[in-house]
Amino acid sequence: MPGPFRILGYAIVSADGMIADATGLMPQELIFDADKEFFEQELDRVDAVVQGRNSYEYQTNSAGRRRLILTRQVKALAPDPNFPRGFLWNPAGASFPEACRALGLDKGTIGILGGPYVYKLFLEIGFDGFYLCRAANVALPGGVAVFPGVGPGRTPEDVLKEYGLEPGPVETLDAANALTMVAWAPRSGG
Repeated sequence: MPGPFRILGYAIVSADGMIADATGLMPQELIFDADKEFFEQELDRVDAVVQGRNSYEYQTNSAGRRRLILTRQVKALAPDPNFPRGFLWNPAGASFPEACRALGLDKGTIGILGGPYVYKLFLEIGFDGFYLCRAANVALPGGVAVFPGVGPGRTPEDVLKEYGLEPGPVETLDAANALTMVAWAPRSGG
């Protein structure tokens, strides 16, 4: 994304591209120590996180992070009663730069944690990178897809490519559990 903010997305998906099961919750089968360690290290480097109201991140430093929680329950921006350094944000009432200014940021690295419509918003704004972890041994039929439109015949990778991102090499995070990670970046020259 051109401008003062570096936008990085983070997701772990099942073999079928889901981030949650049919109940809308991340199941235990999609939680791995190697992914949790990678995720926490990455979030310790960002200036703020953006998430949907059903997205969670429970790390040692979670409570102290600046964050924006997307919701239609506020007109534009409102202090988040659950996070002293957070704001509820309705993108229909305040721009992304306005929301960042509410957090005291006019530049920096922002970590996008999901869910699907948060990821979709930032696909449109533009990612500077997207870290896609995949648990190849886990399937979540009827679950919540990482991006709107993912399903039979359309993978998360297809969506990232459609938005001008290209994959880096596959990195194995946990061979025993077939857990891999690919860092996606904007297409060169595009």
